[in-house]
Parts: sequence; C-alpha cells; structure tokens
Amino acid sequence: MAGPLDGIRVLDLTQMISGPMATMILGDQGADVIKVEPPGIGDLTRAMGGRKRGMSPTFAVANRNKRSVVINLKEPRGVELIKRMVAKADVFVQNFRPGAAERMGVGYEAMREIRPELIYVSISGFGETGPYVHKRTYDPVIQALSGLMSIQADETGRPRMIRVIVPDKVTALTAAQAITAAIVARLRTGKGQHVRLAMLDAVVAFIWPESMPAYTFVGSEPTAVRPAGTRDLVFQTTDGYITAAANSDSEWAGLARTVGHPEWIEDARFKHPADRIRNADVRLDLTAEIILTKSSAEWLTAFDAAEVPCAAIQTRAELLTDPQVAANELIVESEHPQAGRMRQPRPAARFEGTPADLRRFAPALGEDTDAVLEEAGVPAEERARLRESGVIA
Repeated sequence: MAGPLDGIRVLDLTQMISGPMATMILGDQGADVIKVEPPGIGDLTRAMGGRKRGMSPTFAVANRNKRSVVINLKEPRGVELIKRMVAKADVFVQNFRPGAAERMGVGYEAMREIRPELIYVSISGFGETGPYVHKRTYDPVIQALSGLMSIQADETGRPRMIRVIVPDKVTALTAAQAITAAIVARLRTGKGQHVRLAMLDAVVAFIWPESMPAYTFVGSEPTAVRPAGTRDLVFQTTDGYITAAANSDSEWAGLARTVGHPEWIEDARFKHPADRIRNADVRLDLTAEIILTKSSAEWLTAFDAAEVPCAAIQTRAELLTDPQVAANELIVESEHPQAGRMRQPRPAARFEGTPADLRRFAPALGEDTDAVLEEAGVPAEERARLRESGVIA
C-alpha cells in the first residue's frame, strides 16, 4: 500500500542529521526522496564510526527510503542537472550556510523560475540575517545558545549537554511537519512557497512551554532563578535504578502510601503540587532513602498497583528486549544488501489506510544516479560524458 505522501517528489540536498532526518520522515511516508550528494564521500555521515561494509549505522537509518545521486554542484553542468530535476520535483530541501545556495545557482528564486509551485525549504543554524549568520553550526552550539545546557545544569550550577543531539532532531521533526503543511497549502492554493527554518528557532519553541514559565508573562520576570533540573527523578534500588513521578494529588497519595508514609499526604510541605515543587529537595531525599531498601521489581509492582507513574531505567541493550517495545513491534530487523542484518525502529506514526513503511534501504553513494537522471530526461550518452568529466558519479 502507498504511503500518505505517495506521488510527492523531494530533492534533498541536505547533509548530517537535521535535513536528512526530516526527508527520511517524508520518505517513510511514501515520498520519492532523491538525495543529491557531492562526489567523494558524499554525505559526511557516511564516514562516521561503526561502518560495516562501507555503510555507517547513522547514515543507514537517517537516509532510508531515499535514492542517491552524485552531482558536483561546483560544476555549472551539475547545477544545470539540478534544474532539470527540479522541473519534476514538489519539494526542494537544502541546509547550506545562508547565501551558499544562491551563490551556487540553486537558491529559491532560481528554482522558482523553473517550478513556480515548488516548496523550497532552507534549514539553517540561526536564520538568514543577524549577528550569528556567519557562524558554523552544530548541535552543541544550539544547545548552548538556546538555554538547553543551562536547563540541564547539575547541582553545582554547571551547565551540562544533553548527550542526544536534540536540536538536530527537533529541527528535523519541525521541518517535516512544516513541509507537509506547505504541501496541504499548495493543494488549496496551487502555490509554492519558501519555508525557512532555523535550528535556534525550533529549539527555543520546543523548550519554551515548561522551561520558560518565569519569562512568559511580561513584567513578572524573576531577578534570580534557581537552577532548573538540579534534581532528577532517578531512584536507586537494591539492584538497579527506577523512576517514579507523582504530579497529581492522587498520584502523590499513592506514592506516600506505597512507601509507608501516608502522613505525607497532609504534610504542609507536600499537600499541594506547588508545595511539592517548592520542597522538591526534601521530598526527593525522603523518597530516595526509602526506595533504596527494596528491589526494582518490588517497587515497580507496588507503584503500578497504586497507579503511580513509574518505570525501570533501562540500558540501550535492555530496550531491545522490553516487552512493550516488542508489543508495539517497534524494532524491526531486515537484511541490508551491503551491511547485512540490521535493526532499526519502524516509522513511529501508524497510518491505517496509507501506511508509512521501510520501503528502501539507505542507498550506496550514487546508486541511483543513472535512473534518476534518465527520469529527468538526460540521455545515456550525455550521462557518460558527464561521468567522464566528473560532473556525476
């Protein structure tokens, strides 16, 4: 069965994670994603660690459901090939530094002249104007500027990085949603448009609802803010670690009874949610001391019975055998033609009538150059000359 984006063609000129993951989502949902890569190593993630038979695990997942074309955009003839390909495209995505696409001849205005109804997407670190536009951008830079590192500060107030590249992935999810919204708008109006997305913007919007409450209402900003998140909900047991959270009054009552201290329910320090937040350190210290006396399984069984949200803190290896993950059929195994047996998560959203699926493995570099250029009307003789001169590979 075809996916919900079947019939949509995407030209993907992005590298690394934010752009490729966004177009991966479109590919999962049925779009024909053509990944345009430079000669040599192609996308930089192809060369990242853990490669097996020439295929890195990061590239294999972030670039599934795509076709690979190698075109040298430093060559005018390479740019002309892009223009021939864009004539049949619906979406064009690039994450070059601001101004680079225009200098190469593949900017929005140049592409719109060929395909007026094109949805053209520019992903950048900071946007297209302002004092930071010149800066090279990777995930840690956005974690730093967005406040994310500050939010993760430890007990001493020292900022900490999140070890998952959240800014790249939040940007990818935001881009995929924006692209599908632009597709819907084009169905209504018949018009394409330029969609601009800065990583900084995506992350600030992402963290704001629960991380910036003190700055939401103008005029009530605090003069000093206690470091956020200096305590976490990790509790050590006799044989491992669990998490347990009690936000509502009923959940707090369940936790208090389960740990053998029903008097905490009426304790003025913990009676209401605001009290429990204000006295978080005392509350967590008291809870941690008791949880340390029993095994993880004992506590999880008891907390579940009391309807207290809880879970074992699993390693990455344990995740693979988790019964809920298995019930969701989330992790799938398949035989990659280059790298052999591999596992990866299926597309998270399940569409009943137009299912997203793992239709194609991540391609070898330039695997589809001939097929895609033939579809663009480039005859075999011309492709041979272009390949001989290094314009394509």
